Amino acid sequence: MSAKAEHYIDVRKQIAAVIAGETSRTARLATASCLLREMFGERFFWTGFYEVDPAKPTELVVGPYQGTMGCLRIPFGKGVCGAAAATGETQRVEDVHAFPGHIACDSRSNSEIVVPVRDADGRLVAVLDIDSTEFGAFDAEDQAGLEAICGELLTIA
Repeated sequence: MSAKAEHYIDVRKQIAAVIAGETSRTARLATASCLLREMFGERFFWTGFYEVDPAKPTELVVGPYQGTMGCLRIPFGKGVCGAAAATGETQRVEDVHAFPGHIACDSRSNSEIVVPVRDADGRLVAVLDIDSTEFGAFDAEDQAGLEAICGELLTIA
């Protein structure tokens, strides 16, 4: 097992331990964004969540995050986050500047991974968005680790 895979296992355990028994979705998302940023440092230039807005269910609104100013709202289908929300599938983009409809919240971001987050009933409630200043910063190992974390984030008690 690679060191990166071990880091994902460690941070997954840390997140699960801290959020155990926590009923606040905000607290759970804030904890995950903080611990992921702490574990992976500057490679995770922007780490946070965009939540599905209950009042506008085809829009994402910025939630808890670590990093520079994020976009406030993103329509489903627009940019990498909107694509993940619209398709319900993880988006891993090596060069965001080549992604059709990319939204440049911070011009220093060069690659991005966005993972859907579902509640216990399987409804999409958020996406985890991680940007890097490096091109091609995310691989299949990152995707597997982040999908495992997001799969448990709002479903474990």
